[in-house]
Amino acid sequence: MRPNLFANVPARDYMQFGEGASFDAKAVAEVLGLKKHEVSKIAQVAPSSVRWDDAIPSKVRDRLEEIGSVINLVAGVFDGDAVKTALWFKAVNPLLGDVAPRDMIRLGRYDKLRKFIVSAIAEQARTLPSGSPSTGA
Repeated sequence: MRPNLFANVPARDYMQFGEGASFDAKAVAEVLGLKKHEVSKIAQVAPSSVRWDDAIPSKVRDRLEEIGSVINLVAGVFDGDAVKTALWFKAVNPLLGDVAPRDMIRLGRYDKLRKFIVSAIAEQARTLPSGSPSTGA
């Protein structure tokens, strides 16, 4: 089976971050419990430039949109359960080298985490019988 080219885009906005002009970057940071200085490191901008109003730097907005998309992918696995999704990101995961997904993001390992999540969801889709509900892994 070939990889799905569109597997990195969630089916819907489970976490209600919004899309386009209505995207709420601060909500993404709050789900992960990220402080402004952590967001600045992730987006590679000065801490003083991190803000949540209409003047949000495009680098901050773009990076948090990417992260929000991955959060929504995970939320899809948990049938949109925001509490389980947030817990998954904060819990140490043995398949990630005993590091919490949130910490991978904070430490600049977002791309590796994204690839891991997309791969795991694709694997789950291949192993579940057609029509079966997800297990909420």
